[in-house]
Amino acid sequence: MTTLVMTGTGTDVGKTVATAAIAALALAQGRRVAVLKPAQTGVLPGEAGDLDEVVRLAGKDLTIRELRRYPDPLSPEAASRRSGLPALGPGEIAGAVGELDARHDLTLVEGAGGLLVRFDAQGSSLADVAWSLGAPVVIVAQAGLGTLNATALTAEVATRRGLNVVGVVIGSWPAEPDLAARENLRDLPVAAGAPLLGVLPAGMGAVDRETFAEQAKAGLSPWFGGEFDPEVFTAEASASQ
Repeated sequence: MTTLVMTGTGTDVGKTVATAAIAALALAQGRRVAVLKPAQTGVLPGEAGDLDEVVRLAGKDLTIRELRRYPDPLSPEAASRRSGLPALGPGEIAGAVGELDARHDLTLVEGAGGLLVRFDAQGSSLADVAWSLGAPVVIVAQAGLGTLNATALTAEVATRRGLNVVGVVIGSWPAEPDLAARENLRDLPVAAGAPLLGVLPAGMGAVDRETFAEQAKAGLSPWFGGEFDPEVFTAEASASQ
């Protein structure tokens, strides 16, 4: 059994698409996969959330679980405070992961926003969850200008807290990358202190399931069961400028 903690350098960096892509590859290998979203914010009861998107893209043959849902598009702590709904602590999350991990080959834990976004008034965060589980962390980052600082900050915090950052994935690679994005292919692994494990194309979340599976295989490292080669991708991106 394996657990991976999926964190982003911020919001809207492609974390849900990256989670679905990893899940899709694992399902294609015949593995039993679970995806846990501890806290879903900005979604009303009955509305589609991130886990619905993961199922739509990766397929129905996986287990999904959401522990809290808050209507306001805020951090889980702030959304809990405003709604009056119970906050979520790392112990409850770790317990849910343990239950899923016992019955699955791979459990993916998708955080809300970045690594230190607060779950409760005590300041508990996804970093605490990863530490309590001893689970490796995958950083999902943006492609362009500004991503190096955000990635380095995330990786440094993770390392100082004793977490194992296994790699970084670019969650949304533009069809026409600018100079910063192309150079970041070389610099992101340095900022993360970990290898580039994937580059996923922008708009991937809008394609059909078959195309999504193909793009996941092409865009993710063999570490996840894909075919992505960072050296080849970087060379081709540089040659296209």
